[in-house]
Amino acid sequence: MAYNGTWKIDRNENYEKFMEEMGVNIMKRKLGAHDNLKITIQQDGNKFTIKESSNFRTIDIEFTLGVNFEYSLADGTELTGSWNMEGNKLVGTFTRKDNGKELRACREIVGDELVQTYLYEGVEAKRIFKRG
Repeated sequence: MAYNGTWKIDRNENYEKFMEEMGVNIMKRKLGAHDNLKITIQQDGNKFTIKESSNFRTIDIEFTLGVNFEYSLADGTELTGSWNMEGNKLVGTFTRKDNGKELRACREIVGDELVQTYLYEGVEAKRIFKRG
């Protein structure tokens, strides 16, 4: 259960470009790049409870590995999809409800950091978190 705990955003790589590709307007991109996101992860077997807390919202997400669920991004984009474990990586495959395009996400522990990688329409971004 290496993911368990609280993680605070430390830095982003290519995140504004990713948000632009997702169709997020410039004001929301500027704010989103500095959202002070904190993620609390609790894993119990195949079940995960995640609390996301930022300058804009606090949301609780519960999911079971391999089971589809619905989720809304901070900008209101609605997704459906699931998370699965691939080795030590938590890999998510989601479909946007508005245009049917795929968003992939990956969470993995690298050293003492949680690295969250996004891929949408060929644009990759990373958000790197440190234990809080």
